[in-house]
Amino acid sequence: MTQLMKDTTVSPYIGTVQLKPQEYKSDVKPIWCPGCGDFGVLSSFYKAIADLGIPPEQAVIASGIGCSGRFPAFVEAYGFHGVHGRVLPLATGIKLANPDLVVVAVGGDGDAFSIGAGHLPHAARRNVDITYIVMDNEIYGLTKGQPSPTSPHGIERKASPYGSAEYPINPILMALAYGASFVARGFSSRPRDVTELIKQGITHKGFAFIQVYSPCVTFYDTYDHFKEVTADLPADHDPTDKLAAMRLAMDEKLYLGVFYREDRPSFVENLREVQEKASARPFDLEQLINRYRS
Repeated sequence: MTQLMKDTTVSPYIGTVQLKPQEYKSDVKPIWCPGCGDFGVLSSFYKAIADLGIPPEQAVIASGIGCSGRFPAFVEAYGFHGVHGRVLPLATGIKLANPDLVVVAVGGDGDAFSIGAGHLPHAARRNVDITYIVMDNEIYGLTKGQPSPTSPHGIERKASPYGSAEYPINPILMALAYGASFVARGFSSRPRDVTELIKQGITHKGFAFIQVYSPCVTFYDTYDHFKEVTADLPADHDPTDKLAAMRLAMDEKLYLGVFYREDRPSFVENLREVQEKASARPFDLEQLINRYRS
């Protein structure tokens, strides 16, 4: 009989060690451009997993391609640098293979919302228990500054000298519409807030989507812009109200914080239920073949 999948979703290893944030730094030095917002996200990540007491050998960071793709190399944990746009299938496979692990997927706006956009709705609707951190700089930084899916309409760059003809997507609204059970947004210039969002995402049972504005100082420096146009979510916002979250996601003001949180069974739990039903029935190969003969 096939071994049943464990019913663990939130890792039992959370809170089992006491380490300092610097103890999660690997020997590989980050090679991002000085001032890149990704440094702030990485620093927040070190602090988050230290606060949560996660053993390095029980954490896996998966990534795709781009500046964010280098993230796993800088963390003292298991890492998997995958191919462009495929971080969510990769992270899903890791979580299903060993549900006890803390699995974090990282990507950029190009990796997440262009070539990898087709995987987001399925990870969200399945409620895979992983945390997906998207470092959004609204530009293709690694490939010299082309407009990305989140670049503003009309942006002029080397690849769009007369202005981009495309309109940007709304990642928060997308994640809400796709059924993500935890949706949040942060800004790398506010590392304490990003740390808290990552902690909440990791301890959430289900798919946690966290968009983090992470400016690219080389090709599209938006630090001052985001300081002006971002604001904390209203104090009276109810994160269990999806319609309210959607309205706030469509506001001209770019809100930061937890837009939505829902408690529902994770993908691992649902698969275990299917496995239990299947294992309760005797397996008859001939009967199975006959189903497809008629």
